[in-house]
Amino acid sequence: MSMRAMEATLPRGLFRARSVAWAFSPAMSTERLILLCSLFFTVFSNMAFWHAAVENPLQQWRLALSLLVVVTTLHALLLGLVVSRWNAKPVLTGLLLVTALASHYMNAYGVYLDADMLRNVLHTDSKESSELLSVRLLIPLLLSLLPIALLWRVRLQPRSWRRALGMRAGFLLVVVLVGAGGVQLAARDITSMIRNHHEIRYLVTPANYLVSLVNVLLSSPPGPKPALLPIGMDASQKPRAEGSKPRLLVLVVGETARAQNWGLNGYARQTTPELSQIEGLVNFPHVTSCGSSTEVSLPCMFSSYGRKDYDEDKIRSHQSLLHVLDHAGIATLWRDNQSGCKGVCDGLPTQRLEDEQDAGLCNGKRCVDEILLKDLQVQISPGNGDRVVVLHQLGNHGPNYYERYPARFRRFTPTCENPELGQCARQEIINSYDNALLYTDHFLAATIGFLKAQKDYETALVYVSDHGESLGEKGLFLHGVPYAIAPQEQIHVPMVMWFSPGFTSDARLDMQCLRNESAKSLSHDNLFSSLLGLMEVVTPEYQRSDDLFAVCRKSG
Repeated sequence: MSMRAMEATLPRGLFRARSVAWAFSPAMSTERLILLCSLFFTVFSNMAFWHAAVENPLQQWRLALSLLVVVTTLHALLLGLVVSRWNAKPVLTGLLLVTALASHYMNAYGVYLDADMLRNVLHTDSKESSELLSVRLLIPLLLSLLPIALLWRVRLQPRSWRRALGMRAGFLLVVVLVGAGGVQLAARDITSMIRNHHEIRYLVTPANYLVSLVNVLLSSPPGPKPALLPIGMDASQKPRAEGSKPRLLVLVVGETARAQNWGLNGYARQTTPELSQIEGLVNFPHVTSCGSSTEVSLPCMFSSYGRKDYDEDKIRSHQSLLHVLDHAGIATLWRDNQSGCKGVCDGLPTQRLEDEQDAGLCNGKRCVDEILLKDLQVQISPGNGDRVVVLHQLGNHGPNYYERYPARFRRFTPTCENPELGQCARQEIINSYDNALLYTDHFLAATIGFLKAQKDYETALVYVSDHGESLGEKGLFLHGVPYAIAPQEQIHVPMVMWFSPGFTSDARLDMQCLRNESAKSLSHDNLFSSLLGLMEVVTPEYQRSDDLFAVCRKSG
């Protein structure tokens, strides 16, 4: 239909309004649109970056100008490689929305969007993600509507494919040259920043999550997950005296518990009142985690490679401690009240309990951690040998600390009951967090009580948290800061152990020696060989130097 025919079929007023609107729709090249969007991202979506990079803009104006050019050209380069006239509007619309959300969470919680954090985001289940939703999230989304509306008013100029290709190549070349020139404006300052604060690149949005997404996809491409490479296939257990009871070891993997708030470590508050009354309990006050997030720590702490010679590809592609125990003939079971085992228990017996329907322990959204003890007695009915059971807690998973414990554990008040932690007083956040620790204390004491009641096993418990948590220190909340700069609050974790008298005797443990060893600096790297040694598993994967029990094991 011709324009004249359309005009004849439309009401005159409507057609006039349409004509006026069209008159205010600018025509531009795709490259100019990319440049404008890049500048928008640099100026309006990078508050966290600017706050970290330029402390005094008036005195550091040369650095600020240099970074403005560099960051803008970086975004222009990235967008220039993927945005065309045909996909520009939907792609840029998506980036505007995602960037608004990313900037909000970075500003609210002080997070860095590196590959590990993005992997956390991609592996977050609906329950976890729903806890991060709030009314305040509407503000950045609503603010993003204006640039999106302007974006869709733009008319992109058509070109032949040859001309479009030539223009794009020229654009990318100019972008690279201008970016290089921008670096030269403050080369010394930028070099120093990169050398001393290289993690700051994870604050440049949306480049941070775009590059991190590529890294995640390259390390874990879509499609069927390849089978884990075997380790410890020749593992076996040392023979024990005839008539010895089988051993039952319960390993409790904590969630987001930090050592600074652990009562047994000398915290001003008694957050571990029940554990402090348990005879024979050994506390380890100086333990460092493998990572600052579950996504990193969980595979790492169960791996033979560990943090010492950290190799993510090797850790994620090989079997874990549990598989080695299985090769040795020790029955394993993973019971989960969180977001899964991150590959640690692949191919082994697993129970997901977070969706259980128990009126006393579940509220329709989440279950408190005592769900991990429900029907456990049935699962460990005596068999032909030793057992290792892993209980994966929900623990202190944020930001909704107030939902991690039954009402009777709300002892420290007032509490923060808002997922936007920045809207609560810091003491309210700490109160909620400490209440959740009180419940972990109760849960561990209840688990030990369960083990004491076992007549068919010699029993033991090992508890260690996967990582810690920031509660407002240095303006940070939650966890997941890149490991190289992660604060102690995120990587210093509690660990306790308890052994029944029969287990102690059977494993020939010198408990006084172990209490002495508990004062030493340890890490998740000790877990793999320590548990193999505790269960008397023989395999080349075992490293005596990492076995914290080795020096306390009596000969015989």
